[in-house]
Amino acid sequence: MGKPSKKRPEANLLDLVPERIGEYEAGEDGFVTLLMPRFRNRLMRRLVEPRLAPGRRRFKLKLDDIGTAVWLLIDGKRSVREIAGSLREKFGERIENQCYERLGVFFQQLERGRFISYANLDECLKARD
Repeated sequence: MGKPSKKRPEANLLDLVPERIGEYEAGEDGFVTLLMPRFRNRLMRRLVEPRLAPGRRRFKLKLDDIGTAVWLLIDGKRSVREIAGSLREKFGERIENQCYERLGVFFQQLERGRFISYANLDECLKARD
């Protein structure tokens, strides 16, 4: 039926330190736009991408104000817990009730899209064992 899921050992998200690996642009309006390659497959990139107009070679994902704030706080030094604290200070009640849930989903999407990696993932997995 479906593809078997890869079971990856889990670390506590709050202890992880995300670092940016994806491309982005900061707009004049202050919002961040993530740039995602249209094709991940090397063959497709080589055959199809050159035929596309330069502006069509990437998807553009514009982040909202909270997503932009999170992206700008990702520096390879701050943990997710520290980023959550900064968000709570900046957005207050607007994010208070769902801060960790929202961050968990957002970081999962960023990792799946290959926009971030975790600098200390191996360290956190070893500490968990």
